[in-house]
Amino acid sequence: MENQAIQQRIERFKKFGNSLTGAKVYFREDWETNYFDLMGKQFGMMSPEATPEALITLKNDPQKNEELREMYPQTIIPGYYANKKHWNSIKLASDELSDEEIEAMIRVSHELVFKKLTKAQQAELLD
Repeated sequence: MENQAIQQRIERFKKFGNSLTGAKVYFREDWETNYFDLMGKQFGMMSPEATPEALITLKNDPQKNEELREMYPQTIIPGYYANKKHWNSIKLASDELSDEEIEAMIRVSHELVFKKLTKAQQAELLD
């Protein structure tokens, strides 16, 4: 996949992340990454530049993470700079997964973090 197509994916996933309840996606300077934030909690991070090595790292159920790594060994790897049990990194240059499939994974990651928020925080976001 060419860098232009990777850049389009990066922009699409930032826009999608920002569309989720309470979510903010922004460039986090201290980590030099696009940071997916839900009330101060991370639900993802993504390479800021389109390169063949660009990744998006997302949270999922540990068992599901193992399944995904087995199904897509060339595309999904244990979380880069993250707890490898709870996080997977997806190579954005691979077209093995569609944008919609990756967006579904972003949604799952968001939902897992949302469930960990206090009831008051959840209610605040849903108002």
